[in-house]
Amino acid sequence: MEILQEILVFITFFGASGYLFTKFIWKPSFLGGKKKETGACGIVSDCNCGD
Repeated sequence: MEILQEILVFITFFGASGYLFTKFIWKPSFLGGKKKETGACGIVSDCNCGD
């Protein structure tokens, strides 16, 4: 019974540390995330942003 409890503790620990790692350090592309805008609206007058 102790072995099962230790295995569950390790699974929980690695799951939590993996979640924190992907949340704060590395965001893989398959999880989505914020996309960076490539436009220069407001800086260049001919960017056609308002059209």
